[in-house]
Amino acid sequence: MYVRPALAADLAHVHRLIVELAAYERAENEVTLSLDTFTQDFMAARFEVTVAVDHDEVIGMALHHPRYSTWKGVTWYLEDLVVTESWRGKGVGKALFDEVVAVAQRRNAHRLEWQVLDWNAPAIGFYERLGASVSSDWLNGRLTRTQLDSWTATSKTLDDT
Repeated sequence: MYVRPALAADLAHVHRLIVELAAYERAENEVTLSLDTFTQDFMAARFEVTVAVDHDEVIGMALHHPRYSTWKGVTWYLEDLVVTESWRGKGVGKALFDEVVAVAQRRNAHRLEWQVLDWNAPAIGFYERLGASVSSDWLNGRLTRTQLDSWTATSKTLDDT
C-alpha cells in the first residue's frame, strides 16, 4: 500500500468512496455531486485528492484544499478522509492523514482543520490517537443551494436587526 496524489483516472474510485462515506454517515441520498462535475472541479484545481493504493486499487482517499483564516492566515482543510471498510484499522488512514499534514506543511499553512460528526466515535478516536484536538465549541452554519438561489428574495424581507 502506498499513497500518492490522485490522477483523473482515479476519480471514479474516489467518487465511490465518497458515496461509501455518505452511506456510513446515513446520508447517501444527499450526494448529488456527479462524477462529471467532480472531474471538472478536479481538473480546475478546486481541490486536491490524495489516494491510498494497493495493487492498482484505490482503497482510501483524502480530499483537501486551502482555506484562509482572518486570524491565522493560510490554513489547510481536510474535507474527507475515507478508507474502504475492508482496509480500516490497517494504517491506511494514518498514511493518508500523514500526507495531508505534509501538504499543509509544504503550503506553509498555520493549521490543518477538519470536521467529524459527534457520533462518529471511531473517527474521533482516530484523530485523538494522532494527537489532534477535537472540539465541540463551534457550531456549523450552512446555506443549501436552494437557500442560496432564494437569498435575494429572502434577504429583502428581513429586518436590519
